[in-house]
Amino acid sequence: MNAANLKSLLMELAGIILVALVIFGISKVTLSYSIVDGSSMDPTLKDEQRLLVNKLAYLFGEPQRGDIIVFPPPEQYSYENDFIKRIIGLPGDSVEVKEDGTVYINDQPLSEPYVVYPYAFPTAKVYVPEGQYYVMGDNRVVSLDSRYGFFVAREDIVGKAWVSVWPLGEFHFLSVLPILLIMKRD
Repeated sequence: MNAANLKSLLMELAGIILVALVIFGISKVTLSYSIVDGSSMDPTLKDEQRLLVNKLAYLFGEPQRGDIIVFPPPEQYSYENDFIKRIIGLPGDSVEVKEDGTVYINDQPLSEPYVVYPYAFPTAKVYVPEGQYYVMGDNRVVSLDSRYGFFVAREDIVGKAWVSVWPLGEFHFLSVLPILLIMKRD
């Protein structure tokens, strides 16, 4: 191999490494990897399911009711892993859970096709502070969520759960899941 060929090979190799580093850097800034820990989001998400989290989802818009978000556990709880919950109440909303488990937002019942077991202990009406969100797990029987007295600050949201990547049989985009669950129930 002559010097010109070696130089060309090294330049090509450097280009490949540079592109790989750029792709890796962009993915670290835009995406996060999260593992579901527990059954609080059943049936939507299963224990040990792997998710890609879109860390830029709220760069140009605000979180919406129904979004599944990832956030660090509230300070009063000694959990190592991030929490994964669904946004129920938006800033300024009133949220109340009735005896039968029906959630009321601003005195109107919330349609929740993703909840299979609606049982939940009733809660008094609370008002979601500005810049905060009221979150609940889909499996209300076992979920440690805003019914226990905490809200999630906007700045604490790591990102929006975007794609289930593992196990492969559970691969799907999470934003279309509620529609799929409605279609399966009918």
